[in-house]
Amino acid sequence: MPSHLSADRPAPQPPERNAVDVLINRTRRLRGDVEAVRRDAVLVDEDDPQLRWQRALCELAVHHLDNLGTHLGQLREGLPHRTAEQAREGAEGLQQDLAPENSGEPRSGSLLSRVGSAEWDLLTDEVTWSEELFQIFGRPLEAGPLSLDELPSVLLPEDQPLLTSLVTDCLVDGKPIDGEFRILRTDGRTRTLHMMGEPVLDADGCTASMWAVLRDVSELRRSQRVVRRTSDSFRRQQHMAQTERRMAVELQEAVLPPWRGSLRLPRRGPGALDVAAHYLPSQSSDLIGGDWYDALELPDGRTLLSVGDLTGHGIPATSAMAMLLGALRGMAVAGIEPGVLMGHLNQLLESSVQPALGSAVCCRFDPTTGTLAWAQAGHPAPLLFRDGAGRPLPPPDGVLLGAASAVTYEQDAVHLLPGDVLVLHTDGLTRRSDRGAGPDPLLALAPRFAGARTAQDCVRTVVEEFGDTERLDDACVLIARVGV
Repeated sequence: MPSHLSADRPAPQPPERNAVDVLINRTRRLRGDVEAVRRDAVLVDEDDPQLRWQRALCELAVHHLDNLGTHLGQLREGLPHRTAEQAREGAEGLQQDLAPENSGEPRSGSLLSRVGSAEWDLLTDEVTWSEELFQIFGRPLEAGPLSLDELPSVLLPEDQPLLTSLVTDCLVDGKPIDGEFRILRTDGRTRTLHMMGEPVLDADGCTASMWAVLRDVSELRRSQRVVRRTSDSFRRQQHMAQTERRMAVELQEAVLPPWRGSLRLPRRGPGALDVAAHYLPSQSSDLIGGDWYDALELPDGRTLLSVGDLTGHGIPATSAMAMLLGALRGMAVAGIEPGVLMGHLNQLLESSVQPALGSAVCCRFDPTTGTLAWAQAGHPAPLLFRDGAGRPLPPPDGVLLGAASAVTYEQDAVHLLPGDVLVLHTDGLTRRSDRGAGPDPLLALAPRFAGARTAQDCVRTVVEEFGDTERLDDACVLIARVGV
């Protein structure tokens, strides 16, 4: 049978020693960089699947680099013109620079002990093992190597048929060996070995012997299992978060007013309010918060305006918001004044199954008199814009909802004029950098509000100014413009 090498193409030459040394040095540096990343990936929250997955990937990368260093070290060991002393120094250098730290696994000699070779002569029954293979199996040299008949005895029972099949296919059909199995060492440790081998044929084409290279891949497989587990956990958490977000969004959309654009309240009669609102999601969280806005025409012809915010995110916050907003609407329709209404909301939130804190402002506008009666619970005061200038309304007393029992909420009133613009908002609306500025960023929009023709134009102004800012929390804004 002709050689597989082309006649006019020279056989490949062994790599130069300097080239291998360069690769080893690169591997050392790369492993040091990855190890630094692994040290930085300290688990602050061990319940965070993403952090566990990231650290597992770092550990797997370190193990791969250790294996690469092992193979390069073996390549350098086999190069000519190196003394035994140089070989030992090279192996010790690899052990020092590439060995994993605090792995808890035994180490015998250099990292080269994780790869060993063997040959089984079928004609003489002679078996030859490298010293590294004895170390992998935890077998003393004086005990001698294991024959092919004896080898399955050290495997776990469930892996023995696999080895028998691999060896039979190799010896009978001439197929190469490529498989993994687990062994039980004399010290009680279980190790995972990867075996690769081929048959050696005699001049007549019959199998004369079989050689194999066995590599201890226990740590590598352990790292891969950790990566799979943490990755699966991370994906499950992502799926649960996406599901929770979708349910929270659906609940929020079912509860918040369905109208879009401007809304006239009341729908008939003079002095009506032109109302528009907008919800701005958080850019730092995937979960929906408990912010709400509401505008409702009451049976007596007056108009309810309200905004509020509950602590927390996700389904608990949106479900509590739905409960609170439903109660607010019901009491407002029943004719309960804003101050008394706030006291009832406080009692409801305090006695709920899932206690929470909330802030809210509730306004009731009478179009016949132009009077706005309102109360608040630890919430930013409404902003009144008139004649190109804006100011916050002086707030009546009122603590956060759910913060204390038997609390009385004061109520105040203000007279609104045609053309006035009233802005109700939650505290997550403005930029992060403006957190200490109070209402000033919104009050600065007074000239633009004065030039707006509708409440929807005013809302667009707010969204243009604050819609793209990075918010720590979601927010909403409701704007009412008194009809001329």
